[in-house]
Amino acid sequence: MGEGVLTGKRILAVDDEPDILAVLRDELESHGVNVDTAQSFEMGIQMLSSYTYDLVVLDIMGVRGFELLAFAVSKDLPVVMLTAHALSPDALKKSIELGARAYVPKDELDQITAFLEDVLTLSYESAWKSLFHKLGGLFGKHFGPDWRKTQKEFWDEFEKKLQLDKSTIIES
Repeated sequence: MGEGVLTGKRILAVDDEPDILAVLRDELESHGVNVDTAQSFEMGIQMLSSYTYDLVVLDIMGVRGFELLAFAVSKDLPVVMLTAHALSPDALKKSIELGARAYVPKDELDQITAFLEDVLTLSYESAWKSLFHKLGGLFGKHFGPDWRKTQKEFWDEFEKKLQLDKSTIIES
């Protein structure tokens, strides 16, 4: 195993499904990541309050993921939302509004390493651009071709934000 973006990082994963946590742990530990896991909102809050993390991965359903997201963002932690049941335009929008750096369907768990690397190396705008480049078709398939129209003003504004001329790579 060579040195990579994730090597040596400490990540907290919070999900009420033990099998998802096991897959995340196995995948991330194979890249030299130190992984802590929690299966409840209460344990997630306790761990976020007690330890320092480089990145947090949160399920939305079952662990009050949006509340955990707000708490983690208040601590200036980058957060990736991971979901199956809350795969919806409203949950995506709320994740963005609360400060998530990415929103990944559990169907894409096999690519989680690439998403986490983007979050740690790209600017906020560039990470979201990359995510929409990779998953835009999937969102269209799940949400329907007109999924942005119901909240057109929000999505138009967000699209403009992604076009900002900022450095792609975050300085270390």
